[in-house]
Amino acid sequence: MWGSRQRRERRAAQSREGANAGLPEESWFSALEGQADEAAAADGSRWNANRPVLRPLAGHALRRIFGTYVAARAALGVALVLAISLMGALTARYLTPPLILCAAYVVQAFIWWLTDQLRVFKALQSARWQWWMTIGVDLLVFGAIHWIDPTSNLNFTALLVLPVLMAGILTPRLPALATAAGVALMLLAAAGRVAGSVPDSAALMSQAGLSGIGLFVVALLSGELSMRLAHEERTARDSRERARQQAQLSRLVIEDMADGVLVIDRQLRVRAANPSARRLLVAQAARCPSPPFSLRLHPGWLVLADEVDQAFARGNWPSAPMDLNIQLEDGSRRALHIRARFTRSRSDGNDTAPADEPLCVLFIEELRAVQARLRQERLAAMGRISAGVAHEIRNPLAAISQANALLEEDELRPDQRRLIRIMTDNIDRLRRIVDDVMEAAPGSLAPSRTLDVTAEIASICSEWARTVGLILGSASRLQVLLPPAPVGVVFDSDHLRRVLVNLLDNAIRHASPRPGGVRVSLEPSEDGAWARMSVASDGPPIPQDVEPYLFEPFHSTRSRGTGLGLYICRELCERHGARIDFRRHDERHCNVFEVMMPRESLTSAEGRLVL
Repeated sequence: MWGSRQRRERRAAQSREGANAGLPEESWFSALEGQADEAAAADGSRWNANRPVLRPLAGHALRRIFGTYVAARAALGVALVLAISLMGALTARYLTPPLILCAAYVVQAFIWWLTDQLRVFKALQSARWQWWMTIGVDLLVFGAIHWIDPTSNLNFTALLVLPVLMAGILTPRLPALATAAGVALMLLAAAGRVAGSVPDSAALMSQAGLSGIGLFVVALLSGELSMRLAHEERTARDSRERARQQAQLSRLVIEDMADGVLVIDRQLRVRAANPSARRLLVAQAARCPSPPFSLRLHPGWLVLADEVDQAFARGNWPSAPMDLNIQLEDGSRRALHIRARFTRSRSDGNDTAPADEPLCVLFIEELRAVQARLRQERLAAMGRISAGVAHEIRNPLAAISQANALLEEDELRPDQRRLIRIMTDNIDRLRRIVDDVMEAAPGSLAPSRTLDVTAEIASICSEWARTVGLILGSASRLQVLLPPAPVGVVFDSDHLRRVLVNLLDNAIRHASPRPGGVRVSLEPSEDGAWARMSVASDGPPIPQDVEPYLFEPFHSTRSRGTGLGLYICRELCERHGARIDFRRHDERHCNVFEVMMPRESLTSAEGRLVL
């Protein structure tokens, strides 16, 4: 029964060792791995009858113990040869048979030691046979030496403790007890063989019996201690596996974080830094040194190093996030939004525990990104409120418009008609504002589709030119530069029309009356993944203090403007994965608005040019 159970436990041990072989290596966030909580080890006693008896795992620990055992056998054999030879020289009574046995034992002990050093028995089954053979040889040799001369001046009984001890450690309980029982019977038999030829035979038999009892105790205690050590080894390995898995998860999560994470010790050494942190600390992430490195390495980081040093001295970081400006290696400056947390020392609240070095964990964001996120949140809230207000205005505005139309049908004096026209103009203006607000408000989105942007731009520009009274040609104020081949992008046709018409209205309003004052062009990006639509104007350059607010809602340089045109353009672009931006050029067309649209391959039905 114990053999089948041993085979099951051996297979389970091999599967656990195979699982441990695939564990990840140390993660970049290894500075905090040592602080992982370890599970408390449960009682591993095999005296508990309610649980099955488990044997130690045949892992590295038992191999090390067996290696020590093999080396000790070789040393013990040499010591026995020397002791027997010295005893013979002193007493002139040479024990030739024990000396021959010990010499043979030394030879085989060194052979087993070399075999263990060369790892000849690598497989688990072969290693177990090696254990049994080694213990068996020790039992035979030491038992034979004791059997030859049980009353010798050299007490060879103590030698039998070694194989019994190793049997208790390396084998299950039943074989270990069987080994102890066999040795005890051999001791009694050897004592009985010479009992008639010695004067104190009763004492000799008692000594043999007590030695046998002691061997039973050695087998039981060594087996129990071995089981406890094996249980602790399994618990430690499981805890290490959980810690490594947790470190792997932490590495995956933190490396993908948009926020930068820095782990800094008391000497201001950066122990760990995720990719986002390295991108924020330098102009080019490739130039950032790999951890560990000193925070005082770069002169531009000194302001950050001083703040961290002061925080260590105070013992905490300010509760509110801190904004710092660091200088990059190219001379530019970058504003950072920094939050910090300190790891607690293990000695906190426990004076007997060893103190750990505290670590400072910095969470870094670019201040511009933080401000943009806050601005987007405010705009989203304002957009929802504005949409609700615009919806409530629609019905009264429709009633006012109808009443104004009825008044216009009556016979009116010239001054009354002038008032009616003023009302009509303002009603139309309010209607445009309401439509713009409803368009910009979050709601149902038009689905994106693949369209030929070359044909769409040509059609929109042609229709817009007719609307504003322009004649397309070389002398026209509008110049359209399109590639001859179709270009597929992901967008919506109506939304593209709204964006392009809005940009054209702004461009023609500020452009000069010369031919080509407004230029529309389309070209692929450098990597070919985007299509760049540009609307350029040769009007006066947009003031630099106005540029940051170009795409803000309700910001207009005209007294009668709504300030929603460019904001709506940006919202429509973002809905389809595109982006719009303003570029200042030094050439004639200094004001350029660029729309980057993701490219997509066209089908034959979609690749057509609309004239």
